[in-house]
Amino acid sequence: MERMDRTDRNEPASPAWELLLPAASAPARTRGRSLQAALREAVRSGRLAPGTRLPSSRDLAADLGVSRGLITEAYEQLTAEGYLRSDRGAGTWVGSAVRAARPQAQDLAPRSPGARADFVPGTPDLSLFPRSAWTATQRGVLAELPHQDLGYPDPRGLPRLRTALAELLARRRGVVADPERIVVVSGVAQATTLLGFALHARGVRAVGVEDPGSPQHDALYASAGVTAVPVPVDGEGIALEPLRASGVRAVVATPAHQFPTGIVYSARRRAELLDWARSVDGIVLEDDYDGDFRYDRAPVGALQGLDPDHVAYTGSVSKSLAPGLRLGWLLVPESWAEEIVERKRTMDLGHPALDQALFARFLERGDYDRQLRRCQRAYRERRDALTAALDEHFPGSRVSGIAAGLHVIATLPERYGPEDRFLTRVTAAGVAVRPLSAYAHPRPAQDEDDGPKRTQLVLGYAHVPPARIHEGVRLMAEAATG
Repeated sequence: MERMDRTDRNEPASPAWELLLPAASAPARTRGRSLQAALREAVRSGRLAPGTRLPSSRDLAADLGVSRGLITEAYEQLTAEGYLRSDRGAGTWVGSAVRAARPQAQDLAPRSPGARADFVPGTPDLSLFPRSAWTATQRGVLAELPHQDLGYPDPRGLPRLRTALAELLARRRGVVADPERIVVVSGVAQATTLLGFALHARGVRAVGVEDPGSPQHDALYASAGVTAVPVPVDGEGIALEPLRASGVRAVVATPAHQFPTGIVYSARRRAELLDWARSVDGIVLEDDYDGDFRYDRAPVGALQGLDPDHVAYTGSVSKSLAPGLRLGWLLVPESWAEEIVERKRTMDLGHPALDQALFARFLERGDYDRQLRRCQRAYRERRDALTAALDEHFPGSRVSGIAAGLHVIATLPERYGPEDRFLTRVTAAGVAVRPLSAYAHPRPAQDEDDGPKRTQLVLGYAHVPPARIHEGVRLMAEAATG
């Protein structure tokens, strides 16, 4: 027998007990919470619409085969939360404050949906993530981590991790690494934002950025109230005369492997850049985004090692392990340390302690060095595969930049132009690519050269297996000539 009041015009499409039956059969110790959760979800999802009158606690308890006390408690709890309303002598009703929940969450992760071949740069091969070693390390950390280390950490990071990072960076990248000046951050993006806030607090409202360069810097500095000023890059690095003329006292640089042109700053330009920083009492913000990956020789050491008082150095595991870990480091000059640490404290109270302890152990055991060697072998093979495929399918093309990192610059012969037509055709064929022009800052029309330009592509290869690289370049060539 249904005990819902059938005379009420707002009765639900199905009796209330049908929505609650699964919860009513839950184990006795969790049955009350399960009934509350099921009733709450029925209201939130709209299955019980606003204004719907519910059965009395006695009737609903009888229908569900549970005690009246459980139903009374559920009604009282949801009335207190605002899901239901109750009028003495008039029964219990679904409240009007609730709105139906969204049916599902959206995924806004950056991807190239439906691409037959994806050469968009910036992504490592996520299948190379060392799952077994990471799992073993996690088990070891959970077994040995003191309880107190699960509290709020030092905003700079766990001393154990900062010490391990100092050893790693000094050994592999030649930095002057004092653990007291290392801040563990959520990737280079957070490091950039922290530096932006510190610059703003010092009255700095503009920062120089490489042109062409990473488009992310503009938005990150803008979020801290600092404007990005484009400074052109030439064959040796960021151009000094335009830098001086810009009037900025801070500049972002990628000296080990400029993004996206792929050049390495010359020794002369590195020295000139540091001379500039000293002359204006400024700072160079060094983004060492892929400094560990050089295939023809040992990587050039970090700029920070030459003048740690005028260079802030940042890096992450995004290219070596996975960007989803959101784990990086920022090494700041001593005079900047206190304000950066305080800003980090107010921003998030420190990086997750368990993640830090895990990565510290991963470093100490040599697992990270092994991962770097594994990635370097794979990425070198893929770079070779890409250059060979370009030679085969785009004869006359030229690959520029040093043999390093996760991308190349490919300049195609004029017969594959103009660039807009080329991009339209390859995109229609399902090949995702980015032109070098996508990384250039807008320039006044009078500065543009109207002469013919050869198509230049920034081709990422680290995330693409060799066989897929050859297939993707073939598809691109067929589309371009079709």
